[in-house]
Amino acid sequence: MRNALGLMLASVVAAVVIAAGGWFYYSTRADQGAPKTIAARAADPLPAQAKRAAKDDVETTATIAAKPATPAPAPAPAIPVQQKSTCTNPNALGVSRVVEIDTTGGPGFGFETFKQFDFLGDKEVVLTFDDSPWPVNTPAVLKALADECTKGLFFSVGKHATWHPEILRQVLAQGHTVGTHTWSHLNLNSKKLTEQQAKDEIEKGFSAVKLALGTNPAPFFRFPQLQHNPAMVSYLGTRNVAMWSTDLDSFDFRKGATPEKIVETVMTKLDKLGKGIILMHDFQKHTGEALPTLLARLKAGGYKVVQVKAKTTFQSLPEYDDALLKEMKVPTTSARPIGSVVQTVSQ
Repeated sequence: MRNALGLMLASVVAAVVIAAGGWFYYSTRADQGAPKTIAARAADPLPAQAKRAAKDDVETTATIAAKPATPAPAPAPAIPVQQKSTCTNPNALGVSRVVEIDTTGGPGFGFETFKQFDFLGDKEVVLTFDDSPWPVNTPAVLKALADECTKGLFFSVGKHATWHPEILRQVLAQGHTVGTHTWSHLNLNSKKLTEQQAKDEIEKGFSAVKLALGTNPAPFFRFPQLQHNPAMVSYLGTRNVAMWSTDLDSFDFRKGATPEKIVETVMTKLDKLGKGIILMHDFQKHTGEALPTLLARLKAGGYKVVQVKAKTTFQSLPEYDDALLKEMKVPTTSARPIGSVVQTVSQ
């Protein structure tokens, strides 16, 4: 009996051992034959603060990608590229000094009308030209000035500027200062003009010169015929425009004027005064013809040219700019100044 029970127990143990061995064998082969697949654990939820931080990082990155880190600079006012100095005259008259005028409040210059500001020293002159631009005559004046490496102050009539903008741009490009001389050269002191009409002449003239130049002119103004309307003098003061009269007139506009007479008129007056703001007209043919001799006489007499510039530019009124564009029927697409369309990048 004992033997039978022992045999049965041994058989059970053996069966268990065989089954366990088989399981171990097959499970080991299965592990070697295919990788285990483990279900991914759900990510732990981010704390609220971490969520905000992650969101901020994404938004900041997107903002940087969409916009430059540094704001792009505003486009500079379009100014015609000034030509490099090509003066080869070793004995040129040149420019002795450059003065900058603060036009705040509308100061006046030229002792024929204004007595307050005397900025010229002995033997110093300012060369001024009215009524520009004009074909042939203005280029002749520009050539004479360039040959002597000297500079002038030009007062442009608005209508002339719109008729010949390419010439006025040359005036500015060669380094001269450009102011204005009304829209149509009307006598602003005439009783036939209302105060509003006089203001229109001034403002429209500035807008026309701005349109022609492609940039703001200097806040410099000269009254036609030197007729200084008191109300307009006050008005120009509110617009911070400096007014220019003269110290001596060349009378180059008079009937019978010749280059020789112009030179003698200027030099006779200048030798008497010793200095001064000289009034000429680049609109007149004989002025360009007289200028080479006049500049030579100035140098021979020991006179020196002072160049005048403004501290700021004139800000025209939008309503006058718009009205002028409509009047001239200028397409809006063509209203951009040339300096913002075409620029010299290498020369």
